[in-house]
Amino acid sequence: MSHVLKRRPDGRLILLLGALAACGPISMDMYLPSLPTIAQAFSVSTGAAQSTLTSFMFGFSIGMLLYGPLSDTYGRRPILLGGIVLYALASIACALSVSIGSLVGFRFVQALGAGAASVLARAIARDAHEPGDAARVLSMIAIVTAIGPLLAPLIGGQLLLAGGWRTVFVALTLFGSVCAVTAFLKVPETWPREKRAHSALLKSFGAYGTLLRDPVAWGHMLCGGMAFASMFAYITATPFVYIEYFHVSAQHYGFLFALNIVGIMFGNYLNTRLVGRLGPVPIISFAATVSFVASLFVSIVSLTGWGGLWSIVFGLFFVVGVVGVLSANCTTDLMHRYPANAGAAAAVFGAVQLALGALSSLAVGLWHDGTPKGMGIVVGVAGCLCFVGRVLVMRWRAAKSPVAAA
Repeated sequence: MSHVLKRRPDGRLILLLGALAACGPISMDMYLPSLPTIAQAFSVSTGAAQSTLTSFMFGFSIGMLLYGPLSDTYGRRPILLGGIVLYALASIACALSVSIGSLVGFRFVQALGAGAASVLARAIARDAHEPGDAARVLSMIAIVTAIGPLLAPLIGGQLLLAGGWRTVFVALTLFGSVCAVTAFLKVPETWPREKRAHSALLKSFGAYGTLLRDPVAWGHMLCGGMAFASMFAYITATPFVYIEYFHVSAQHYGFLFALNIVGIMFGNYLNTRLVGRLGPVPIISFAATVSFVASLFVSIVSLTGWGGLWSIVFGLFFVVGVVGVLSANCTTDLMHRYPANAGAAAAVFGAVQLALGALSSLAVGLWHDGTPKGMGIVVGVAGCLCFVGRVLVMRWRAAKSPVAAA
């Protein structure tokens, strides 16, 4: 298919990219209510059950690192389609898993496929829209993407009641199959042949070295990544904190989870209204400050027990609510800093973001003691590092981007 010319925001393309980008979040969120049941089904510990989430995030992160340079070299469309097909096949394997070890392994492969949709949805949005529209489009995509995680735990809780945890992966298989067919029919190629370098794949991967030497890139990765890590500490811990510690039912857990998705959607809606006037950097500064303050609040409440369940829910609403805002603006600013390697920039941002999320998930699992304390500590540390990222962005962004990545 021929590449897409720069255009004004297209609602149909935004809707489609948002649905594709939701493959990863839906795959993580739909089975959250099933985590305690999976632990019981395989007679393993809470930490072992949580490792299925950790393996998914590591696979997602590695997949992103592969897909960015590959798409810069060979085009967005073939890499996207290959990743989604891999996702659908791995979802079938997850449903047929006979041990916790096989489920952990197949979740890793499932995530390798899902990473294509996430990183390439961002790159396609950047390719197809003018710089002034890109941050707004990414926020619109984030709003669409948030609908999936909003409904996923609710659907997952009902599927758990109807047919057990394996039914969740059957549903994910169907979702992945629909995504694959829709992408094949509707997603255009947005990276023209004249911009590709078929003989320079190693050079495309070499862009990672340049990115990792740039303090502004690290600032963006810390801002977006540590906010994301806070959210994944919450995602990993709350099935046990809410359901087991505070005795919330698996079905009602989905409603509490939905509150935070509403927060993400509202934050992204505000971003679409403000980013055109203010630009991404002032919004990054404000959102990182909100994340820092709210994370410290959650940490204090979790350690002291003050206010109980609803104080934790209140603090997490603001921690999670700014994650989409930071992701959209940090990604946009980083891709425009490296226009010749936008795919690699989106990939390294997403990969670091997922890796930090995986580490926070692992930390919560290791510190699990049946109380909210482990979650509170991880959220608090992540909020502080998010603010460090803000400092780096504000201090170094005026510096010219390295010539090697131009």
